[in-house]
Formats: sequence, C-alpha cells, structure tokens
Amino acid sequence: MDFVKGNTVGIDLGTTFSSLAMVNDEGEPLPIPNEDDNVETASLILLAENRHVIVGPNRSRAAMEDPENVIERIKRQMGVSGYRRTFDGQEITPEFISSLILRKLKQDAEKHIGPIGNAVITVPYYFNDTRRQATVDAGRIAGLNVVSVINEPTAAVLTYAWHRGELGHTGGDGKMRRVLIFDLGGGTFDSTVVEYTGNHFKVRSTDGDVKLGGVDWNDRLADYVSSEFKKKHGLDPRNNPKALQILRNDCDLAKIDLSDKENIVIHCRFEGKSLAVPISREQFEEMTYDLLQRTADTTEYVIKQAGLKFSDLDAVVTVGGSTKMPQVFKMLEKITGIKPYTNPDLDPYTAVARGAAIHAAILEARYNPNSKLTDRVKKLLLRIDQEDVNSHGLGIVINDAAKGALNHIMIPRNTTLPFSISKMFQTNKDNQERISVQVLEGDADDPKACSLLGKCKITQLPPNLPKGTPVEVTYSFDRNGRVSVSAREKTSNKEAVIEIERRGTLTENEVDDFIKLSSEYSIE
Repeated sequence: MDFVKGNTVGIDLGTTFSSLAMVNDEGEPLPIPNEDDNVETASLILLAENRHVIVGPNRSRAAMEDPENVIERIKRQMGVSGYRRTFDGQEITPEFISSLILRKLKQDAEKHIGPIGNAVITVPYYFNDTRRQATVDAGRIAGLNVVSVINEPTAAVLTYAWHRGELGHTGGDGKMRRVLIFDLGGGTFDSTVVEYTGNHFKVRSTDGDVKLGGVDWNDRLADYVSSEFKKKHGLDPRNNPKALQILRNDCDLAKIDLSDKENIVIHCRFEGKSLAVPISREQFEEMTYDLLQRTADTTEYVIKQAGLKFSDLDAVVTVGGSTKMPQVFKMLEKITGIKPYTNPDLDPYTAVARGAAIHAAILEARYNPNSKLTDRVKKLLLRIDQEDVNSHGLGIVINDAAKGALNHIMIPRNTTLPFSISKMFQTNKDNQERISVQVLEGDADDPKACSLLGKCKITQLPPNLPKGTPVEVTYSFDRNGRVSVSAREKTSNKEAVIEIERRGTLTENEVDDFIKLSSEYSIE
C-alpha cells in the first residue's frame, strides 16, 4: 500500500450530503468544515458555463435552476454504465460527477489542514465490486490517492467505539460487545452486526439496499402533494421537471419539519395555480410505512444471519441523517427491545466520515513510513485489527440437467475474509477440449441475475476425456476483497489461474482522460 505526500483523510461520499474528516495530533477524528463553515456539503451540482460547476449550493437556489443544469443523487448511479450527462459538449459519467464533489471537499478542507494526498472513501456495505471500483475511480479523477474504501457501518462502529473511549485500549473489562449499526442515509441503507473489543473489530453479518434512503421518503410526500394538486386543479406538477425539482426541495424540508412537528403545510404552485396541502406526522408515517418495513425486515434478517437474537446486542447505533425521523427510533425500539444509542457528541451526520478518518489513520500508522502522526497516536492505532465479510456471494455457473444453467455459490455472503475454498466439479460431455469457469457475483440462482466478474479457462485438454472428468475449482477472497480463482483438470493436472481485476465501468484510459478533463474544470 503506497502513500503519497500530503495529509491522509476519510471521506463520506453520500447521496445527499458528503463530509471529510481527519485524525488530529490528539487522536481525535474531526470533521473539517467547508468554505461555508459547515461540516457537510450537499452532494448536489450545478453546471454553469465554460466548465464551471458549483458543488453544494443552497437547496432553494438549486430548486430554482433549470433542471438540466442540476445533478443530484449521483451515488445511486455509481457503477451504472448507461448513465451519461452532456456538459459543454462533453459526455460525463457518474465517476466524473462524483469526482467534482470530492474535489470540492478536498479544496475546501485544504484551506484548513493543508495539502491532502491520500484518502479512504466510504461505500455502503451492499455496494458490489463494480460500484466500489467506480468510487475509487472517482477519487483518482479528483486527484486523490485512494488507499482504501471502507464500508460505512464499519466506519460508524469505529467512531462509536472511539466515542466511548474503547478504541485501541486493551484495559477495561475486555468484554466483547455486539452492536447493530442501522445506517439509513439519503439514498442507501445498511444494517450490520459488528462484534468488537478495544482492539479487534469483526463484522458478523450485513445486508442492505443501495436504492433505499431518505430521498424515497421525500418522493412519497411529493407524490401525495401532486395527487392532491391534480384532484383540485387537474394538473400534475410531476410532469414538469422544474416544478418537480421545486416540489422535491419543499418536501425534503417538510420531512425535516415533521421530525419536530406533528402537523405541517406544504404549499404547491404550478401554472398559476396553488394549493396548501396539510400533512400530519401520522399521515407521513402511514404513507411511508412500507419503506420503513423494508429496513425492519432487513434488520431482522441480518440478526438471523448472524445466528443471534436482539437480546444478544449491547447497543443499537443509528447512523445517517434519515435516522432523525421519529418513526425510525420507534420501529427500532419495537423490534429490538433496545433504545437506540443517543448522545449529542455522536453526530449521525458525520459518524461515517470520522470512522473513515480513523481507518485512514490506522493504515497510515501501519504502512506510511513518512506519517506525521504522533508516536502516542500511532501506538494506539496499531493495536486495532479489523475483520470484514463479503456482502455478496461468489458463485460458479454450472449446468443442471433439469434446470439448465445455475449459479452455484462457492463463497456465501457474510463470510469472514480472508477465505478460500476448493470444490470438485465434472466435465459435462465426452471429448471436452476446454473448460471455462464463469465467476459470478450475486446470490440469485439465475446467472443472468448476477454480475459476471471474469472467466478462468483451461484449453488444449488431452484427447478422449470422458464425460465426468473431475475438475477442482478453488475460489479465494483476500482481506482486501480481491478475488482469485484457479481450476485444475485432475487427469492431466493442467491448471489455469486468474485474479479478478477490480474494474468499474471505466477503462484505465477513460480514467486518464477524465483526469485530464478535470483540470479544465473550475469548482465553486
């Protein structure tokens, strides 16, 4: 792991807000404010003229802009190859758009802490390989040396343990603790069980949804208001991009108000007509009940996968701005029997960025000989060890006589890394000249519902091999999530080995081209 010159930071690249943090000389992970002196920057972009962009503008201002010039919720498009926007005659991708947010965070933070060279960037646990690589590519385009990505719940529990004074300390009662991290952000959701002592962290199980978050609660309000407007005036604001943008902004603010108030009014204006729509917190909770239930179902599944009961937990920790909704706390207390952990010093908005900063500092203490960390902080950080699990299963395509092609799981999700397994398979016809192992990422039985990570081929097999010739296939997952696969035909002992190259939707040449293009952009 190579570090470059400059500070090492942790970055929470969020769907609706992003933040940056760094461990200081006292070992404290501190969020670094932006130029407006806020520790969060809206993950919202306005495309101006002549390759000038505004990152994190005031919501009201963005709502009044031409929707063609506004880009939001880009995190949901990470790793999606078909998504493109055109700006100043140039096609730009989710990776490049996200890099603009990262550049904004970097340039604002550098005014406070000096040059930044290295970064750990957070991702939802349920991001697949392609989405993770897309995140790394975004960091590279932004001029960052991305030394690691860290799963958001893992980052959150590091912050929680630091907040409680347990991180890196070998004293105390030495008890192993189990914590449920319930992470509901603006656009993604994860539920994760982590076991830890002061110097060892292990993810027990995880699950989530990359398309479930606070913006979905906003959209339910927007749908309700639009339906009421249509009943009254026969017009639907959702059919007009500018009107919908304004309405979404108003509904986001209304959702926040409903966390403190029992009743609010949303004012909708469209094509010269207006309507005041009263909404109670009870109504809001009813219209979003199914969204909340999805988080509850996932949380119950995660506990079951961990082989635990809710009574086995020491704490339930909420992370992400969307957990501020009262319905989230009520639901969690109801299903777990535990009041979610609350403390004004543990900010759910910055907990993930601060945990990423801790992880970044651990890596720097371990691998950067030029680290500026104090000896006391290094000594503390070097005591900490982490174990993660894979969030998606790894499988192989097999042919079943009755069902056809199937995904046979080699390494189930929630397996502690590193991990290696070998299994014996057979050729499916006489005189087979080659063997192709298709490596899948995903848990569905149907290979078409999974992602093809790569192929491992053995060619020029000996002649006249009978059907049923044994083939040994080995899958390995290292600590960093890198996959390697080998296949050995046992009669001739011929072997093929591949290491799955982490590759997103961009090629190396495309990343290089975007790095050059980025230098032509100015960011405000």
